[in-house]
Order: sequence, then C-alpha cells, then structure tokens
Amino acid sequence: MVCNRNCGLLTGAVIGAVLAIFGGVLIPVGDHLIGKAIKKEAVIANGTIAFENWRVPGSSVYRQFWVFHVQNPSEVLDQGARPKLEQRGPYTYRVRYLPKENITENSDGTISYMLPNIAHFEPDMSVGTENDTITCLNLAVVAAPALYTNTFIQLLLNTWIKASKSSMLQNRTVKELLWGYKDPFLNKVPFPLDPVLGVFYPYNGTFDGLYKVYTGKEDIKKTAIIESYKNKRNLSYWEGHCDLVNGTDGASFPPFVKKDQVLRFFSSDICRSIYGVFQGKQDVKGISLYRFTVPREAFASPAEVRDNYCFCRDEVISKNCTIAGVLDISACKAGRPVFISLPHFLHASDSVLHDVEGLSPNEKEHETFLDVEPITGFTLQFAKRLQVNLLVKPAPKIEALSKVQKPYIFPLLWLNESAVIGDAKAEMFRNKVTGRVQMLSVLQMVLMITGSVLFLAFMGSYFICRSKKLK
Repeated sequence: MVCNRNCGLLTGAVIGAVLAIFGGVLIPVGDHLIGKAIKKEAVIANGTIAFENWRVPGSSVYRQFWVFHVQNPSEVLDQGARPKLEQRGPYTYRVRYLPKENITENSDGTISYMLPNIAHFEPDMSVGTENDTITCLNLAVVAAPALYTNTFIQLLLNTWIKASKSSMLQNRTVKELLWGYKDPFLNKVPFPLDPVLGVFYPYNGTFDGLYKVYTGKEDIKKTAIIESYKNKRNLSYWEGHCDLVNGTDGASFPPFVKKDQVLRFFSSDICRSIYGVFQGKQDVKGISLYRFTVPREAFASPAEVRDNYCFCRDEVISKNCTIAGVLDISACKAGRPVFISLPHFLHASDSVLHDVEGLSPNEKEHETFLDVEPITGFTLQFAKRLQVNLLVKPAPKIEALSKVQKPYIFPLLWLNESAVIGDAKAEMFRNKVTGRVQMLSVLQMVLMITGSVLFLAFMGSYFICRSKKLK
C-alpha cells in the first residue's frame, strides 16, 4: 500500500517534470517554428502576407494640411514687421491608395517599383473647402533673389514683378497653394518657362522613384531595405554620409525588431534619410507595437550633433552651422530656397521660432512616429509630420522685398500624413501572426507552470510520506 502510494507520488512528480521540461523545450522549438513561418511570410514575394501589404497599403493613408494665414499683411509689406500667422486646417486628402507600378523582380534578390502620386480631397474630413482663401507668401517673388543673384537680372525681375502687380504676399485658395496656379509674375517673363507653380506642383499623375529594394529572400535581415533610388545609392544633394539612401521607405522593416535598434528610413519629401528610436509600447486594435519616434537629435545643429555637419549648407543663414531644427533642401528643389522643419518649428532654435508670431510647438501633436509590429517588422500605424518653409531674404533691387530687414524662414504650411491598420487587416494579422505567437507563449507558460507545480507537489508529498514512515 505504501509502495503504491510512493510510486504514485513519484510518477506524478515525473509527469510534472516532463511537462515542465516539455514547456521549456517548446521555447526554442517554438521560436524556431515562428521564425521559420515569419521568414516565409515577411519576404516581398508574390503570395506572401508582406507582398500584399507592400503592393498596396493595407490601410487608408491621409495627408492633412494646415496652411499659415498672414494676419498682418500691411505691416509686413509696408514696415517689414514680423508676420503674425494663424494656422487654418485641416484640409484632408486621401493619398497612397493606388498600387505600386512597374513592379519588376530582379535576379539579384531585389524588386523595383514606382510609387504613383495621387491626392483626393476629403471634404468630410476637412475644416472647409479647397476654395478657401488665405494670405500667404508669393512663392515666385520670394524665390527670385535666391535663384538669380546677379544685380542686372534682379533689376529685370523687378520690372516684371511690378508689371504683374505682384508683392511679397498674395491671396490664394488652398487648392492653388498646394497643387498649382498660373503666377502673374512668371507669366510676364519673356522666356520659355512654366508659369505654373505650387508647393507640391506637379503632383497628381506623377511618380516617385524608381525604388529598388531587397526582397529578403536571400537575406531576411535586408527585407525592404532600399538598394537604390532612381538607380543611385547617393542623392547628390549632400556631402559625406548624409547623401546616402539608408534604410527602408518606412512602410516596413526587416522582421524581429528590437527595442535598442535604430530604424532608418528614407523620405523623398525631405530629400534625405532619417531615423527613429524606441520610445515605448503601443496597443493598436489588440496588436502590441513598438513606437519609434524621430528624435530631436535628427534635426540638431552640427554644433550639438557632429554627424549632422553635412546637412549644413549655408553658413550665413545657419549662423556658422549653429541653428537647429531646419533643413535647407534647396539643392533638391532646383535651387528654390525651401527649408523643411517639424511643425511649428518643434525642436528648432529660438531665433528661428521668434522670427514669426503665432507658432506653438507641441511634441505630442507635431512629432513623427512609426508604430512597428516587432515580429514581422510591419508598420501598422504612423504619423509623418513636417513643415514646408521658404527663406525670405532682403533684395534691394526688388521693390517687393525692399522692406525685408534680414533673412528669415517663413512657414507656408505643415502636414500630417498618417494611417492606422484597418479592422479587417488587423483581424487577419491577429489570426495569422500575433494570435498564434501568443497562443504558443501561453502554452509554453501553462506547461512549465503546471509541470513545476505538479513536480513540487508530488515530490513534497512523497518526502512527507517517507518521513512519516521512518518515524
């Protein structure tokens, strides 16, 4: 009787130990199986989950615009006063809803494609119509002295500016400012040039690319990383490492993302590669994501972050490369004095912020972030936020700019391009990816905990029984 009881207790302990060991063994085995499945589905190849999400976005992407309206135009024009700005918006457009075009699989483990540019106005998501009028900078007049520095040419430009009755400021509809209008000053210039201009002109019907990215078939760690942009590894806009095309396009990253990683991605909107660092965890529609944000250091001055030295182009405007928070992208805008910053000059030097009135930088509203599912590397939620500015400079030979007292950076608008995974895609993702991983993790824990409890309980009972027998 005692033997049966002791044997039973030992058998129970052995079963518990086996269960605990089996649960422990499941960890590397399960991780291997998960890794194998993810590697199969994360590569950019026809028939994989990654390919369908890569070919056409799995969620609606919207680009919201807030335009800056000048509230004191008379003082700015007549006295050279600081502009008082009021943001108006959002004016919302649906973008990135067309599939990639000219998709070509290459023999070197890469795939090439073009991104079609399209923007469709969404009135229900906007504060007004595209025909709302604002007072803003005159793009052509302000850009003229930067494009033509010769005194004689500026005198000619001044003649045409006056003949067109143009000034430093103008009234334009939101649609005109964004997508283009025929400029009266440019229309007066007796040379063959396109008189139409706008902040994003031309856009609809154009393409971004050619992109060439690694599929991940040969090396999963290279999945979605850009091999070349417009058939080049360099941009030809910057010097040194700043000119390299680094990382992915931000829509996805190689799988198995770690918190201590720096996620690098290229943005043609700002003509450079940039990066995000881990900020924290987010839960989006039942899926656990890692949030990576573009840090303040990415736009810091070279005086603070030495690696940013090659983004400093004009030592006069940048005050010997000590100004933070603005990026001169004139080299990739055909010489037009375009400067990019975060909205409301977030993280910019005080001198930049105080050259205009009415801005209120707020990290929560104005920072850029990517929410990445760490197992697959897919970006399931993001907000890309940036501000478009023009450099305004004194130009004594151009009467429309004669009241400008010093060079300063003038905000035109800021945008928020954002998306979040749709409900149907989120359910599919939970069922095919995160749900299975969580189920395996739960099974591992249940087996280990149950087995350990059984082992300890039966072994404890065995020793108690044995001690009573010895007494």
